[in-house]
Amino acid sequence: MSNETSSAGSVVVIGDALIDEIRDRAGVRELVGGAALNVAVGLRRLGVPTTLIAMVGEDEAGAHIREYLSDHGVRLIASAAPLGSSRAIVQRGADGEPQYVFNEAAQRRSIRYSDDARQAIADAGLVAISCFPFDVPAEVEALIDALAEARVAVDPNPRTGMLSDRDEFVRGFERLAASAALVKVGADDAAILYDGDLDALRARLRDLGAAAVLATAGADGATIDAHAGVVSAPIAELPGAVIDTVGAGDATLAAVSEGLVSAAPQELEEWRALLLRAMDVAAATCRAEGGLLRTPESLAEAERGVHGS
Repeated sequence: MSNETSSAGSVVVIGDALIDEIRDRAGVRELVGGAALNVAVGLRRLGVPTTLIAMVGEDEAGAHIREYLSDHGVRLIASAAPLGSSRAIVQRGADGEPQYVFNEAAQRRSIRYSDDARQAIADAGLVAISCFPFDVPAEVEALIDALAEARVAVDPNPRTGMLSDRDEFVRGFERLAASAALVKVGADDAAILYDGDLDALRARLRDLGAAAVLATAGADGATIDAHAGVVSAPIAELPGAVIDTVGAGDATLAAVSEGLVSAAPQELEEWRALLLRAMDVAAATCRAEGGLLRTPESLAEAERGVHGS
């Protein structure tokens, strides 16, 4: 793996793809989701050619996932799913935050890398990894072997309902983070995997060797720590109510990754501009239900009756 720049203009995303079964006062409905899938679709909506490598079953849920990716122009390289497609039952807690219960397929997810997958990785300008089973050493070894010298952006995105060994997860994640071009971590990641101190986690990851760390802190905004320095930005204020924060972190990762596909910013002001744009995209994504990335421009078009956002 390498944190050097590349001229290739595509991204490969590796991680999860699933069905979110949402249960709330409005009833029960299903949305195609998964952190890695959201990042892949988000990058494609930002104009980046994108391939998703994920476990997808040959079942009705898998057909919905494939159709959704096809509709958004994302190439899928599917890994076999002997237990079927992953599914998460999503309910709102007392604080309004989503709570997830995962099926057995999601808990035992596994990814294998075909020749097509390895070629896509080799050709990509960036490989983004999100919601990966870092607590399974065999999965980590297979991933590292497939990545070879790829430039990597990694988001640990642990899910307590799929986490079997926290210490092993941290070891696997940090093996990738140490040579990554970008590591994204949030306040939830710090709480689940470390001692809850997001600033200390950001410093730890930089000390390990990550070229840049994107730390997201919910309502407190986000910070990028890179060789050029440290820059922070608040949550962007946009018209309309916040409907759903699901997908905000995925949208942030997609927006920052878009700026790294060909080359990482070199000056602090370039990082600042990239972070401000990512905050705009995250805020727009929160103005609708689900994890589909929105931009302020797409919201404005929707208000004028231009559909497809």
